[in-house]
Amino acid sequence: MEKSANRWALSVLTLAVFLAVAALPADASPPPQGSAVQIEASPQLFATVGALFAAGYDRQPDVPSADPLVGRFRALQGPATDALRAYFREHSSQDAADTISRYVTFALIAGPPPKFDLRLRREDLPPDVLALDGFRDALANFYREAQIDALWREFQPRYQQNQTQLREPLTRAVLAASGYLRDFASERRRFTVYVEPLLGGQIHVRNIGDEYALVVNPALNSLDDVRHAYLHFLLDPLVIRYREQLLPQDVLYRIAIRAPRLPEGLRRDSLAFFAEGLVRSVELRMRKLPAAQLAAEVEKADGEGLVIVRPLMPALAKFEAAEPAMSFYFADLLKSIDVTSERARLQNMRFPPADEPPAPAPVMSEKDRAIEEGDRLTASRDAQGAIAAYDRALAIAPSDPRALYGYAVASLLTGQGERAFELFQQVASAAFSADAAARPRAETLAWVHVYLGRLHDLADEREQALAEYRSALAVAGAPEAARSAAQKGLDQAYQPAARNPPPG
Repeated sequence: MEKSANRWALSVLTLAVFLAVAALPADASPPPQGSAVQIEASPQLFATVGALFAAGYDRQPDVPSADPLVGRFRALQGPATDALRAYFREHSSQDAADTISRYVTFALIAGPPPKFDLRLRREDLPPDVLALDGFRDALANFYREAQIDALWREFQPRYQQNQTQLREPLTRAVLAASGYLRDFASERRRFTVYVEPLLGGQIHVRNIGDEYALVVNPALNSLDDVRHAYLHFLLDPLVIRYREQLLPQDVLYRIAIRAPRLPEGLRRDSLAFFAEGLVRSVELRMRKLPAAQLAAEVEKADGEGLVIVRPLMPALAKFEAAEPAMSFYFADLLKSIDVTSERARLQNMRFPPADEPPAPAPVMSEKDRAIEEGDRLTASRDAQGAIAAYDRALAIAPSDPRALYGYAVASLLTGQGERAFELFQQVASAAFSADAAARPRAETLAWVHVYLGRLHDLADEREQALAEYRSALAVAGAPEAARSAAQKGLDQAYQPAARNPPPG
């Protein structure tokens, strides 16, 4: 193909802009600067968790006793501190997780120090906060006596560093989730991440009015934890809005509650069961796992009682091939679940007992881990990071078609159009390789031809473009989304539209 520098510059700029903005609404601001997503450190959480350590709480996992801040709290003395310890002894639960959970909920609905007045009316308080009747006064007295405000100011740099540490992974998680769902959060609702290192490895999530609060330790909680919570933030309102249409799925829920491993919270609430299954399904689709690993993960979900995951996988594949955002497509997603077939599949299913060790998950190779990371970074628009990940994969397997394809897409995002074209051609040529491992999967090959057709269209080479679109349609087993894109290319020369979903 004959290429001029100017033509490639125009082609690549146009396609790169399409790929970069396709995941976001046209008027969206990049998170987390937007008002819907925030990172904060809370003096209420700081004082509450510190009060627990001062009162003698010593069962918090992953918090080293040598932590200087923990030591400072435990060394506090005085009448208010003694009263706090007496209160804590009387209101402790045998379950350490239940104990800390109550106090975290209190801190999230408490007003600012030194009074800590609750922001909800008493009749609206959750049961775990009602169980802490009198704690507000004990905390306020302790706060004044121990001069916790001075301690808070002293440790501000540590909390600011935690916020900085979390900002980049939060941005990636928000972009990846919003890009897949083609939806952004309404500014009427807030997703607030609170950093609190004294909470160890636990992660706490609360939905308080229009705020979805996530409490994490940036040193111990992963990007997966943050993304999981953000997907719930986006998807839970849809599950509630369409609860009437979810009634047919109650058949699957009633089967699922037979599973010993189904968490108690999901066992008590059919909407929570469906929301968790939906989030888990979206996460699996976003990870773009090899077929064997994906099958193992779906089987694992079945064993845990999340039987809704399996039928949601093809339903989400149809969503990926469609154009509306999830908020507009959700009703169609529900209709595409074949409840009758699923009920027949599950009728005689044997769920593993709670104490039976789960089957070991297939070990992902270093190459596959690098490709998965590259795919995730591409979805987050971190093209340079994606290229570095694909480079690691190609250092292990120089002809791996998935790595070459991913590298080509990431190259478009960085303006390397000529490099992308060469890589797409290399993948297309590998379809005729004698080495089966070097041949691209049908999905990859079909999208390669679609991309090549679009690049030819942008370069005003219509005949070559038509040939590529026909090649895409000729790929046996090509996904419906790729076939649809190829047919559109045959019908009309490609013109990128910023609001279209990114292909592949």
